[in-house]
Parts: sequence; C-alpha cells; structure tokens
Amino acid sequence: MSTTRMMKMSGRVTRCCVALLLVLTSVSAAHKKLRSIKDLKKINFGTSVPKHSLILLHWFANAVNIDNNNFIRLTFDPNSDYGSHHYGNYEGLLDPLPRGYLYYTVGNLNQDTSVQLPDYVVNPPMAYERENMDRIIIRVRGQRIEQVYITQHYDTSEYQGTLYDPDHTYQITVNLLRQIREFSVRDGQRPLVHLRNRFGSNADDGYIRHTWGNLACLGLFLFIVIDEKHLLNKRNNRPKNNNRVENNYGPGNNSPANINRVENNYRPQNNRREIYNSVENNNIQKNYGHCALAIIFCLFILFFVLNGLSALFLPTIEESLPPQP
Repeated sequence: MSTTRMMKMSGRVTRCCVALLLVLTSVSAAHKKLRSIKDLKKINFGTSVPKHSLILLHWFANAVNIDNNNFIRLTFDPNSDYGSHHYGNYEGLLDPLPRGYLYYTVGNLNQDTSVQLPDYVVNPPMAYERENMDRIIIRVRGQRIEQVYITQHYDTSEYQGTLYDPDHTYQITVNLLRQIREFSVRDGQRPLVHLRNRFGSNADDGYIRHTWGNLACLGLFLFIVIDEKHLLNKRNNRPKNNNRVENNYGPGNNSPANINRVENNYRPQNNRREIYNSVENNNIQKNYGHCALAIIFCLFILFFVLNGLSALFLPTIEESLPPQP
C-alpha cells in the first residue's frame, strides 16, 4: 500500500469525523417547534415547564406586531423594557447568529426596567407563580423578530446556576402566536363562546367570565391548554360500570341532569397533579440530549486516535517500502 493511498484514507476518515460532529451538533442544538395550540397542549405545564410561561407567552403574542407577510416586529426596546436584556448565547443553547443579528431575553420579573410588565404577568394567580424561572428569547435584526423561543432556567435543585434548560426550550411559530392573539384581553375581546367553539373546548364560559373578569380570554386560554386535558384524562381513566344505572335526579328536581356535560372543576388557584407517564417521558427526552453529547465526545476521541495512528505508522510504512527506481 503506497504512502499516498494511506494519506488519502486518513483524510477521508478525518472528513467523516468532522461531518458526523457537525450533524450531531446541529441535532443537539435543535429545539421542537410548537406550531399551534394543539402542540402547546402536549407540553407538561405545571411539572416540567412553569405554568407562568403561558401567561408570559400570551402577553408577548399580544405585545408585538404581526403584519400580513407574517413578519413579527418589535414594539418595545429589548435592551431595557419588560425585563429584557441582551442574551449572549454563550452556553450554545441556540444556533450561532449570522452577522447583524442579536438575541434578547424577555420577562425577568425582578429586573428594574423602564417599562414594566402588566400586573397580571407580574402578580398572577397563585397556581401560576414559579420563582421567576421562565423567559422568552427572541432573535432580532433591526426591528424585525426572526425567531421566538420559550425557555426556563434550571431549577435550583439541579445546581446549574443561571443557565437555561435546553430540554425545555421550544421554538414558537408565527401561526401559534396568531392563535394566541385571538385570546387578547384588550378592548374588543372576542366572545368566549366563539373562542370555545373555535378551539373545540367544553369550558364553562360563564364560570370563567365570572372568575377572571376582564381577563376571561386569558382564563379560557389557560383552561384549554392546561386544565381541560387533565379533566379528559380523568374521565378516560375512570373505571366504567355498565351495569349501574345512574340516577341524577336531585330532591325536587323533575328533570334529568345533563349526564353528557363534560365535568368542569376549573379554578385558577387549583393546582392539579399531572399523570406520572408525562414526567417519565420528559426524563426520556432529557436522556437523548445526554446521549448526543456522549457520542460527540467519543467521536472526538476517535478522531484524535486515528490521527495519532496515522502519524505513528506512516513513517514505518515508508521505510519498509522498496526505493522507487
């Protein structure tokens, strides 16, 4: 085997290692896209992700401008307003920035800012408080927002300092922002009945209006994303008794109760416990990121070993070859 051929093989191995590293790095940096409220309902708010992040996201969707070309435009100063500041992405949470772009983080409730977040974001109902962990990250060029993410700091029990958790960082699409904007709490709110029917909900709109008042659209949004799926899970997991005939007639009640109505025990201050399977699934997803990092590390080791072997054996092979005539 000639020296030239050995060098070509070594070069091919090097290129393959570099290509694999690039692919794995891009995969590990990718984050799941949430394209609709249906996707949003799949996130385990209340266990792995703070419920408050929904309130922050609801505010953000209604604070920015979205034009007919689906361009998102800033309406505030990301260097100072609404608990925002520049984000350096030093831990590599997000993709490297092209020239002219910047990342900003929004939503620090404890930061002194020139323009404060609304009271319902700063002082939400007790069930939605979560130690100021959740943030929105935006990728900006000029006044245009190119990408939107929701993320969160690690829990203090994980001893990760102020780093963001890549396993619970999600990219938010323009379509999802548009859907959330339908639940605006500004003047000219859409009727709750319209929103309930449009998103296929069985919410008690009268009760939500009585409980949330001027923030009724926000209350309906939270109910659809968080509480309704829990109520449906409870109903689906309830043991069936086909031999028992229910008697829903109360004292003095001459008309049958509506047994087909979806049970609604919604209270904004009521924390419901999520099912254990969702927590287990989150742990599995978290392990995927760790496996990707381990593979990258192993490939680095393989790369240096192969280069070392090439440097060690190529001179020996050259010496053993007969001299060229």
